[in-house]
Amino acid sequence: MRILFLCHYFPPEVNAPASRTHEHCKQWAAMGHEVTVVTCVPNHPRGEIYEGYANRLYQREQVDGIHVVRLWTYVTANEGLIKRTLNYVSYMASAIVAAPFISAADVVVSTSPQFFNGLAGYFVSRIKGVPWVLEIRDLWPESILAVGAITNQRIIRALEYLEMFAYRKAHAIVCVTDAFKQYMVDKGIAAEKIEVVKNGVDLAFYTAIADADPAMVEPGLAGRFVCAYFGTHGLAHHLETVLEAAALLRDRKDIAFLLVGDGAERRKLLGMRDAMELDNVTMLDQQPKHRMPLLWQCCAVSMVLLKRSPAFEKVIPSKIFESMAMQKPVVLGVLGESRCIVEAAQAGVCIEPEDAAQLARCIAELADNPELCVRLGRNGRAYVAEHYDRQSLAMKFERLMARLADPGHAAHAHR
Repeated sequence: MRILFLCHYFPPEVNAPASRTHEHCKQWAAMGHEVTVVTCVPNHPRGEIYEGYANRLYQREQVDGIHVVRLWTYVTANEGLIKRTLNYVSYMASAIVAAPFISAADVVVSTSPQFFNGLAGYFVSRIKGVPWVLEIRDLWPESILAVGAITNQRIIRALEYLEMFAYRKAHAIVCVTDAFKQYMVDKGIAAEKIEVVKNGVDLAFYTAIADADPAMVEPGLAGRFVCAYFGTHGLAHHLETVLEAAALLRDRKDIAFLLVGDGAERRKLLGMRDAMELDNVTMLDQQPKHRMPLLWQCCAVSMVLLKRSPAFEKVIPSKIFESMAMQKPVVLGVLGESRCIVEAAQAGVCIEPEDAAQLARCIAELADNPELCVRLGRNGRAYVAEHYDRQSLAMKFERLMARLADPGHAAHAHR
């Protein structure tokens, strides 16, 4: 089967859509499929092109058996609505223009977010004359409305129209949570059209590292109980909660906080940390993916946090599965389906979103109970191995595409 996958992000970028796409496509290529990913020059999140790349009209490379096509886009930092929209639209336009020159396909997959990346799949699939699978990783525009990024009602209505257009035109929809599926069904989309393929983890990559020490990450972390947040520092994550908890625990010299990543809120958070004189908070830039197992190994617990909003009760942050795979207890400040997973796995403790006092109290209790940390960590690894192995999830996705790529099925779907 020839799979054409449109994704705005791809390694060496290290965000969640890049990791999910790469790990799925790598598995499909290993299964013998011809996989082509159409993406941008790597530049996320700062809008700075990575070393060794240039923002050319069209360039190709091979990554883990995957044919990677990188197209020109308007490059900008991951902040500012207008510039980011130009970045997103330029990708969609480049993908449509390049489609006739990209190798033949049996199925087109496009992933959202971002929104225009998902919509590009409709046009490319029409040009190629093959079925289109729309992958929904976040609900747009609901997720951007939840953080107040857009308030203009005309823009909101236009985005909601495009959202429904995409749902109706896609031959199949893959979403990452059961709540997303129910949301679409409530909007009138047939349940049989929607497949849930949740996020997971590459268990061969995220595995324990012997003799890892926090001092290998930052000297000031040596010998301390490290509470870590890895990922985007954005509006949706409300990482002020971490700084407020750190302030409450400033007298616990055995506890340290580590934030690793980048995003629109990072500068603000750095300023807050310095203004609050929090010497128990270390903030590192985004790290390359190959360092992530070491970073996970050197922390004691992970913090997975989102802003309090009904929209975020439908999401499952992918870092939950990475934390479990690395046998690190999760301190979860997210409601909804995410909480059900952590509780079912018995792999962490759950708090209310944006509750710094509760976060501080849970961290102190875990720091004082190392046996509990070990037990929660072991539970997490066993649970993801049974339910969220990325290899198994990729095979579930592959079976859906194989059904669509069958000529008889495809012809019926187009009619």
